[in-house]
Formats: sequence, C-alpha cells, structure tokens
Amino acid sequence: MSFCFDEEIPREGTHSLKWSFRMQGPHLIYSEPEQPLAESEQLLPLWVADMDFRCAPAIIEAMQKRVAHGIYGYSAATPGYYAAISNWMQRRHHWTIDPDWIVITPGVVPALNLLVQTLLRPGEKVLVQRPVYYPFFSAAQNNGAGLVSNSLLNVAGDYRMDFEDLQRKTADPAVKLAFLCNPHNPVGRVWQHQELLRFGEICRANQVRVIADEIHGDLTHEGYRFTPFASLGSDFQQHSITCTAASKSFNLAGLTTSNIIIADPQLRERFVATLHRNGLLGANAFGLVATEAAYTHGESWLDAALAYIGENAAHLHAWLTQHLPGLRMSPLQGTYLAWVDCNALHLSAEARHRKIFEQARVYLDDGLLFGPEGRGFERFNLACSRHTLNRALQRLVRVLQADTG
Repeated sequence: MSFCFDEEIPREGTHSLKWSFRMQGPHLIYSEPEQPLAESEQLLPLWVADMDFRCAPAIIEAMQKRVAHGIYGYSAATPGYYAAISNWMQRRHHWTIDPDWIVITPGVVPALNLLVQTLLRPGEKVLVQRPVYYPFFSAAQNNGAGLVSNSLLNVAGDYRMDFEDLQRKTADPAVKLAFLCNPHNPVGRVWQHQELLRFGEICRANQVRVIADEIHGDLTHEGYRFTPFASLGSDFQQHSITCTAASKSFNLAGLTTSNIIIADPQLRERFVATLHRNGLLGANAFGLVATEAAYTHGESWLDAALAYIGENAAHLHAWLTQHLPGLRMSPLQGTYLAWVDCNALHLSAEARHRKIFEQARVYLDDGLLFGPEGRGFERFNLACSRHTLNRALQRLVRVLQADTG
C-alpha cells in the first residue's frame, strides 16, 4: 500500500497546539487568526513534536468504528491491547516483555513526574544529559528533586556520552535516578549497544536507577538500530523503567496514552500506588483503540513515514549546505527532529528570534530550551510535507543569508 505524505492537510479548527497556539514565555497563547492571512504572513510551525501526516488508514478505520458505536464510557485495556504492545516490542526491537509489566499512563511526561514522586526523597537528585528534552528538568524540579547534568560532548556536530563525567556525577550518593533519552531528543543520536552498556554499568555500579524515555524508539532511520535499554540483560531490565508510547511514531499524541514498562513487581506496585494517589485511574477510550491498531496494523505506514522523513532530512542538509553553509545540521539517526547549529550567524538569541520568528514567520524550538548546551541551536520538526519545509527554508534563506556571508 502506498501512502501520501506530500498532502497538506489544513489543521485550523482542530485545536492544534502546533498550528493554532504559540508559547509566549511560560504561557500558551491562542494565535489562530480570524481572517485568512497572506501566504507570506502565515506562521509555519516546525517546533513541537507533532506530525502533519494523516494517521495510518488502519488507525483511522479502527477509530471510526469506535466512534460509530456512540458510547464513550469508562474504558480499560483488554488482553489484546497488551499483546499488541508486547508483540511489537518482540517483532520490531527483539525485546521480549511480559504484558503484566505494562502500566498505562496519560503520557510519558506525566509518568516522569510520577516516577520522581515514587522513587526519590527530598534532596535526592536526577541526572540528565543536556542538551535534552526539557520536560526532564521540570519533572525533577517540580517534585523537589535536584538536577545534575552529565552533558553530552559535541564533536563537530556528532554527539557522544562523556563517560568520565558520568562516573564522577553518579558517584554522588544523592544521585538516585538517571533519565536516559534513547534515541536522543534533540540531537538525533541512536545510542549504540556498547554506549548503552557502559552507561548502564556505570549507573548500576553507583546504584543509580535508569528511567529510559524511549518514546522515539520506533523512529530510527536506515543504517541504525534502536536498542531498548532494558533489553541489554536481566539485571538492567530489573533496575530500569522504560517509557514508551505510540504517540510520536504514529501521530497519536492528543490521545494521551503511554505505556510504562516495569519488570520489577514491587517497583511496579509502588508506581501504580502513586498513580492511584494522584487519581489517575482508567485510560483514554480512543487511545486504547488507536494504540492497538497502530502496533497491530501500522508497521508499513511507519516504514513509509520514516523514509519520507529521511528524505526531508537529506533535503534540509543539502539546502543548508548550498544556501546557508555556516549552519550545520547534526546527523539525524533517529527521531524526526533536526538539530541545527546556528552559532555562525553571530546573533544573540533575541536577534535570531526576531529574524526567524518575526521576519521569516517560521516557528522553531530555540536550543536554549534544552539547556545551556543548546545555545545558538534551533530544532526543526521534519514531520511535515516537503512543500511546507521548502516554504520555511526559502523564508529562512531570505532573512539569514546575509548573516552567513
């Protein structure tokens, strides 16, 4: 079956965070215009990790069938739901999991917060690897935990783990948890088996439990292989927690359904108790249907989407090389989020924002969101049509080309 990712699907009137809202400081502002704007005035959003692709037909069909039933009462996962997830992990990633290990939550970010509440006492710390997905920071800080960074090494745009620094940081007895982003958002690295093994051995030796955010695990590009952290061995599996969802892979984020995989039964019971204390019972009726359909029937769509995103990444790289040679894109091994070094522009963050957001009318994620190591970078969402990407690139060349000359 062929799938069309070139189609531009209007998202006005759908409450789209990506297209109808923008961040203004810490606040989310509704910004959908009352009247249609001229093409040059339209804001092109390449920021939040949300695809512009229509979902896989099998997901739409399953959802339509569920909607047609007409009753949307309290829902819970069936054995078929859990089997779909465990079968997917085995088939796609060669990782055998017991369906009993799966705990459903309303998103990975809520789960990270709840895991900090479950596992840490006041004064204890979480280790992160900046630049990294910024909700990691708030998950620690909002729940009374300290934050320490084992920052990644940037070697000419190719990011690596700093194992010597990791050894020093995890030796602090207050560091009890490590958030691992695998594949890494925003730098696009798919961590290799040996890197994960060394990371895990250092954490285990220092009694640091690993929370692996693997929500982008399905989004691995040709030539690279995703390795679930917990698949490295039974000891790693028992002393880690894996956060997964179909949301990024299949564009289901608005259905707020994630699957947290916890092999240790006592740890799983503690986490479920935290969910109950916070009143998080049940599951999204449509999220259950969509997730099961995605993992059961969506694989060919995902493969096609990954191929298209890979072409977008190659297109972005070629465009920057030709028209904005000072801007360097890190190799995209996983995710659909390109990490671009814009420091050659020699612009302050404010001046760069004026040019990109206000003049070019392109909405990107400023690298500083991901920590101070992201200063001077921008993150591009490539899960969009080639036409949208081209429009954005043409605008950026118009306002930035003089600064790279």
